[in-house]
Amino acid sequence: MVSKSIYYQLVFRIVLIAICALCTAFLFSKEQYLLGVILTVVFIGLVYALIHYVNQTNRKIAYFFDAIKNEDFTLRFPEKLSVKSIEELNHSLNMLNNMIQDIHLKKQAQEQYYQEILRQADIGIFTVNDKGHILYANPTVQDLLNYRPLNHVKQLKQIDPGLYGLFENLQPFESTIHSLGNERGKKELTLKCTPISIEGQQLLLVVVHDIQKELDDRETDSWAKLIRVLTHEIMNTITPITSISESILKYFKKGNELTTPEEFGELQIKNSAKGLEVIKEQGNDLMSFVQSYRTFLSVPEPDRELIPATKILEKVRLLLQEYTNAHDITLEVIAEPEDLELYIDEKQLTQILLNLGKNAQQALEGQEEGKIVITAGESPQGKKYITVTDNGPGISPEMLDEVFVPFFTTKSTGTGIGLSLSKQIMRLHGGSIRVTSNEITTFTLTFQ
Repeated sequence: MVSKSIYYQLVFRIVLIAICALCTAFLFSKEQYLLGVILTVVFIGLVYALIHYVNQTNRKIAYFFDAIKNEDFTLRFPEKLSVKSIEELNHSLNMLNNMIQDIHLKKQAQEQYYQEILRQADIGIFTVNDKGHILYANPTVQDLLNYRPLNHVKQLKQIDPGLYGLFENLQPFESTIHSLGNERGKKELTLKCTPISIEGQQLLLVVVHDIQKELDDRETDSWAKLIRVLTHEIMNTITPITSISESILKYFKKGNELTTPEEFGELQIKNSAKGLEVIKEQGNDLMSFVQSYRTFLSVPEPDRELIPATKILEKVRLLLQEYTNAHDITLEVIAEPEDLELYIDEKQLTQILLNLGKNAQQALEGQEEGKIVITAGESPQGKKYITVTDNGPGISPEMLDEVFVPFFTTKSTGTGIGLSLSKQIMRLHGGSIRVTSNEITTFTLTFQ
């Protein structure tokens, strides 16, 4: 509507100017100089009016955009004018101004909402530009680092030189753990630095989280689980010893009086001997259990060297093959790429893989089309890994959190330290071991 009105106005004025110009030229050609001069003045007036009309429209639009640029939404144009096209233009500009103001207010409200979320978040967040200036830091990160205000990454050097070293080159990095000690105590911080682009500006988004409480909770939970298992195993061993000892004691003592040799017959001697044998066996079992605990605590430091992945996988395949062939289980080993090398202690890693392979074999016992796949590879992030997968019945969700607890076992035989020992070895390698179990069960060994 507005564009059409202005269009018609411009066309009308230009046509008038053209007619006036033609008439002026015609009058001068007929030597009607007086009328020609009058039309010339009219021509000049029409041109001036056209220029004024166009400039008036342009000025209004220029004022409007300057006001929008400066976020000034108080600008209002009069809407009751004699010129219909200008009136409609003013009305449209006012409507557009109201719409932009509404969008701006909604954007501000949304920004305040997000900022409040960041302020209340339990994790620390701050952004850094390519010059090291910290553009935003929420209160949590300032509390975690015990420093405010945070304006530049160089301030991190005053907090902890090691922490500053993570940001010195202003490059993104994967999640890492950093120990930070100050007058408030020691904190275990996880930090992750991710590149982002906002309005064409390259920034680094840094997320900081204090995991000390989670570590303390996990440690307490692990001790509770360990004590529960130890108590169970020890009580199972000591209870028969106590019971048999009481039975044997009755042969030798009646009330407060000792039994005389004449009252002690052949049956009592046989039963006492059998009871002592059971006590001996239970004592040996308890000693074996304690020895397993000592083994778990005395894992030697890895003697690491570069070993081809194909070599260790083939070694494990040969050691597991006899059982798998006898029980109709398919065993497959894969190394991708074939020249993949692992910086490991070969004996310790072989022990882990054999333990995982034997567990998988036991899980597949009696199952048709059982299959075990051991794969060595490298993730897109450059992390080397080995996975051991089987298509057995799987591990229940309740048991997934228990499988790495020392001495925990669901089998009738075994000490229950195999997986916990594997976890200890991987920790000494600077890596980790994880398990998932859905339709298939997969243990993943990840190396640094």
